[in-house]
Amino acid sequence: MAKPYICPSCSIQDMRVFHRQESIPTNSCILLGSREEALAYPRGRLELAFCPACGFISNMAFDAKLTEYSGRYEETQGFSETFNAFHRNLAQRLIERHQLHDKDILEIGCGKGEFLLLLAELGGNRGVGFDPGYREERVSGQATNQVRFIKDFYSEQYAEYQADFVCCKMTLEHIHPTAEFIGTVRRAIGDRPDTLVFFQIPEVTRILRDCAFEDIYYEHCSYFSPGSLARLFRHSGFNVLDLKTEYADQYLTIEAKPARGVPSSPLLREDDLSQLSRHVAEFPAKCAEKLDTWRRVVEETTARGHKIVLWGSGSKAVSFLTTLGIGDRIEYVVDINPHRQDYFMPATGQCIVAPSFLREYRPDVVIIMNAVYRDEITRDLNAMELQPEILAL
Repeated sequence: MAKPYICPSCSIQDMRVFHRQESIPTNSCILLGSREEALAYPRGRLELAFCPACGFISNMAFDAKLTEYSGRYEETQGFSETFNAFHRNLAQRLIERHQLHDKDILEIGCGKGEFLLLLAELGGNRGVGFDPGYREERVSGQATNQVRFIKDFYSEQYAEYQADFVCCKMTLEHIHPTAEFIGTVRRAIGDRPDTLVFFQIPEVTRILRDCAFEDIYYEHCSYFSPGSLARLFRHSGFNVLDLKTEYADQYLTIEAKPARGVPSSPLLREDDLSQLSRHVAEFPAKCAEKLDTWRRVVEETTARGHKIVLWGSGSKAVSFLTTLGIGDRIEYVVDINPHRQDYFMPATGQCIVAPSFLREYRPDVVIIMNAVYRDEITRDLNAMELQPEILAL
């Protein structure tokens, strides 16, 4: 039996691998300018291991040197009206709940800056955002003079930037040494007990339960449930104030403050170790069954001469194509983000096209990569007078 791994979150040596994938692209959101470059894109291995002590799940074959976060990393969801409504509502709720007015805000992994700008605009706040993939030419809006951006990974060297509210959305899942990173955040806060910390990440219980294989890919090396995330924050010197799932239970959010005195009591939903253990044990067989079902759908559809397109060219689509190994059956992937159009999918090489391309191509089947967007995409198809069969993950 293989020697168990040491958990990056709790340091106990009892992590064992339960899911493996070979030869998967090491980035999903990189803009690749030719099919040849896309087909030759670097690949890595996936070895998901589960820690029965704290519930953390991690890719123990992850190599950070194989990933790239730069100006050609295009991750924004800000061209979707569905996502923008969620984003704005989240910002308003945080501002109202925590009285974020005339405050200093720090965002780690701010992407193109959309959320930081919302917090600044809606609350009259000041902000500093950190992200190596930030693009200054993409920033606009009323609050641009209230924020500044640093094109770098956040680290101890930036501890001088103090804030009333520390925000980190969809970033922790990209970081392998999780306890080390949360420790960095805690040390940077120092003796400021009223500083509020807010993190948002993908939620792994749904991924395991529903065998959402499209949400497993190389950049996401760290996977959390409510309990495992709360345990990490408590272990790192925080008191946990709130845990929520959002966006059809796809996102997990945590609110915390530096611990002082008696630690706060665990929240009810932190008690999830037995449930996680069961989902992990069932995952390999259930996942294999789901993969077989999707392969059969794609193969039978194309065997009838019907054309399939995917809608959504981000990480879910990359995982869908590479995990199923059906890249040769699908010619195009649609995306509403104009900054992704006319580029190519990593490892499988499909051209990314605008929705308007479908008027000419006229697909028989559209597979939507995230069911959250089904209504929005259906309206777009109807507006083009297209009536394909619609499937959704």
